[in-house]
Amino acid sequence: MEFVSGYRDEFLDFTALLFGWFRKFIAERGAVETGIEGRWRQLEAQIRRLPQDPALWVLHVLPNHSVGISLGQGAEPGPGPGLGAGWLLGDEPPLHLQDLSPYVSLVSLEEGEEEEEDEEERKNREEEGAGIEKVEPEEDGEPAHMSRESPQEGNPPGEPEETEQEAGGGEDGCPEDRAEDKTGPERRKGRRSEAAPLHLSCLLLVTDEHGTILGIDLLMDGAQRSAGKSSGTENLAPRAYALLCHSMACPMGSGDPRKPQLLTVGDAQLHRDLESLVPRLGVKLAKTPMRTWGPHPGFTFASLQARTCHVCHKHSFEVKLTPCPQCSAVLYCGEACLRADWRRCPDDVSHRFWCSRLAAFMQRTGELATLPFTYTAEVTSETFNKEAFLTSRGLTRGYWTQISMLIPGSGTPRHPRGSTPCRSLLLNGDPYELLQGDGPALMPPVPPDPPKGLFGSWQDYYTWRGLSLDSPMAVLLTYPLTVYYVITHLVPQSFPELNIQNKQSLKIHVVEARKEFDLVMVFWELLVLLPHVALELQFVGDGLPPESDQQHFTLQRDGPEVSVRPGSGVSARLSSGTKEKGSRRDLQIKVSARPYHLLQGPKPDLVIGFNSGFGLKDTWLSSLPRLQSLRVPAFFTESSEYGCVMDDQTMAVATGGGTSPPQPNPFRSPFRLRAADNCMPWYCNAFIFHLVYKPPQGSGTRSVPGPGQPAPVPAAPPAPARRRRGEKKTGRGARRRR
Repeated sequence: MEFVSGYRDEFLDFTALLFGWFRKFIAERGAVETGIEGRWRQLEAQIRRLPQDPALWVLHVLPNHSVGISLGQGAEPGPGPGLGAGWLLGDEPPLHLQDLSPYVSLVSLEEGEEEEEDEEERKNREEEGAGIEKVEPEEDGEPAHMSRESPQEGNPPGEPEETEQEAGGGEDGCPEDRAEDKTGPERRKGRRSEAAPLHLSCLLLVTDEHGTILGIDLLMDGAQRSAGKSSGTENLAPRAYALLCHSMACPMGSGDPRKPQLLTVGDAQLHRDLESLVPRLGVKLAKTPMRTWGPHPGFTFASLQARTCHVCHKHSFEVKLTPCPQCSAVLYCGEACLRADWRRCPDDVSHRFWCSRLAAFMQRTGELATLPFTYTAEVTSETFNKEAFLTSRGLTRGYWTQISMLIPGSGTPRHPRGSTPCRSLLLNGDPYELLQGDGPALMPPVPPDPPKGLFGSWQDYYTWRGLSLDSPMAVLLTYPLTVYYVITHLVPQSFPELNIQNKQSLKIHVVEARKEFDLVMVFWELLVLLPHVALELQFVGDGLPPESDQQHFTLQRDGPEVSVRPGSGVSARLSSGTKEKGSRRDLQIKVSARPYHLLQGPKPDLVIGFNSGFGLKDTWLSSLPRLQSLRVPAFFTESSEYGCVMDDQTMAVATGGGTSPPQPNPFRSPFRLRAADNCMPWYCNAFIFHLVYKPPQGSGTRSVPGPGQPAPVPAAPPAPARRRRGEKKTGRGARRRR
């Protein structure tokens, strides 16, 4: 069995759900449209009998003029418009957005059109007007999209002036923010010979007033859409009406089939066209269209609670899902999928092999949900809505957008994904700028005195730091506090001979640190917890941005001055708000954008990896033997006990060693992670273990001690006792006398 709940980018699950619902909508809409009139009447009668939803429903019309989808060699277009990217998220789902680059990418239509215009002009000059089609600008000066299959795209009447912002902040804009095409014009030129980018001309979206997505329709070039400003949006009415019917009969988000009590439309012409259609469903249409809606910090698309079958990957809006009756951990759509998973070969990947183990993992649900925060019950629930929780607290900027699907609002300070902290934030002197929300400061001033004891729980740390138990800062601080816990508790227990607590400097490698590097400034808290230790954190991994390779910068707590030294990165002297007694150390950050087994340099004191997932990335098969050769203490976290078992198996295959028994991390994140095909508890940094290396050849003991008993050593013959001065050798003397 294989689960990717704690490792896969949430936005990929979100995209898979959108395309899954869209495929079903396309199939059923085609069946109804080609059928007799009675099928429409039957569907309308079915919707009229549905219960009413008291929440307001909104039909959004989001035009798009700047973002296109380019399919690579690994993608095959599906049977419908725009389905090529949807088929990518199937039986072998990628883990991160960057894994989609060989298949699909987002390109700027405006830049691509300018390049195409320049290339056509050169061809026209060379061929002296050989009949090549030219791109003519529209009335508003925007270059039109090159398409010989469909007419020019224009703004529908009645749309506000910020429609371009809506396209950038709606569902088609979110992927642009999450997976920006950083390859530049050169790579786009190379791809242009394969296929022209697909143009998503318009997006129809049905949501409720809380932001839960209920239905979606994508209008690609060549599909039925508005032909220009003069033609209006009257041809959208049949598609919009079919979308509304399907959203009520089969809502994409959580909840049973239902119809809204009141519906409003985001386009004036479409509102007029639907006035005669919507009442046939028993739904009341608002008197006037909604004119001023647009993505803003107060509104976000809520998380979707749709689940999938572990075997066939069908969503809960298609089939009814039930957990395994024995372990209650895995979701199936019926007996057929359960039997297929039970009898899967080889036996160690079958559900029959894992069922009892998964049942034991499920018994840790209550223990992992035992946290001291006031919001614990909400954030540890299976139906936890992370985006709604963050939005209600004004956490819609900075690092909070890195751990969610939220889009930072305009004008808010941003830390670009996959880059070092921008110099302006360092010059600002506030290391917690990216950890703040829209309200008052979340991090109180640093206590004047260092901690007198060691912290072993969130309760103790929050009390000393002056944080309220209602503060969600534990979600971000789980990374530095986990490092602190490893240094102060786990290493002294498992490796006492290292005497790590008395060292004045520590060199730590953070391996496969793609996400952790995006949150690099949270590690400033290590200077607060360990003020008299000079720390060097080296982030290593091939997922790090190549432009950050070999960069490093220093964070110091000696004052507010900032200096930049060429060739050595940025040295930021950040103010902690208080003066401290005694000597203070600094924190050095280094970056190596390469797999760990290719890293050259001095041996570290400690290696740490977060939510590692050894079996989900091939580079671990080379990195683990590298760690085996270095034989340094290496601690890793996992988001579930299942991941710890898989890591132990991978370690045995790669090196012949193993891992220590996992233990719950007291500084795990309080947010429960989404799990699409199972009900197991997943938390960021939930468990901790360390590597147990294979003994070297010719040695009978483990060179790296651990909590387990060392292997027995053959007893050596006892050394002969030394004679005292004047004592006779009894053996020889006795023989002489005889």
